[in-house]
Amino acid sequence: MYLEQLKISLRSLIVLSVLTGIIYPFLITGAAQSLFPHQANGSLIRQGDKVVGSSLIGQPFDDPKYFWSRLSATGPAAYNASNSSGSNLGPTNPALIQEIQGRIDALKKADLPAGRQVPDSQMLIPVDLVTSSASGLDPHITPAAARYQLKRVARVRALSVGTVEHLIEEYTEGRFLGLLGEPGVNVLKLNLALDSLPSSSRWL
Repeated sequence: MYLEQLKISLRSLIVLSVLTGIIYPFLITGAAQSLFPHQANGSLIRQGDKVVGSSLIGQPFDDPKYFWSRLSATGPAAYNASNSSGSNLGPTNPALIQEIQGRIDALKKADLPAGRQVPDSQMLIPVDLVTSSASGLDPHITPAAARYQLKRVARVRALSVGTVEHLIEEYTEGRFLGLLGEPGVNVLKLNLALDSLPSSSRWL
């Protein structure tokens, strides 16, 4: 009797292993590759034959000619996709306050044109520019965070404010299905679009 039960158990194990471990994954992978190849392969962004990133994972930018992303608390490096995490620092933690102040100082320094005492932007700094996201991988900033950086990017690149503002609008993604979430600007896509523009001496 026990031998018969053992045989049934082994047959069940083999059948279920084949179904759930081989057939099902192959079917789902095949369907994903056929119906959603871009998403199934990581939503990669390419320039020619070169992969420059993913539309789902942010990248750090600190050059004044680029729009800056949210801070990332992943380790050992920022935007480490294999170690998604937040900082877990509370709002009264001195380390968080120091980190926020450091980002504020960096933004103000980048916004200060040579020989001038007034920064490009006198707006309040949006909170998403000085804090990290819960995942540490967020590729988006709010439209307000993009507009805060607009004049700096236009000045450094010798582009008109109108040109850069148009790009911000073009790369602003709306709510999912028009209902869920908030509008966001994909920073990597926006910066790649900036790099593809010819410089202009006209400044509005």
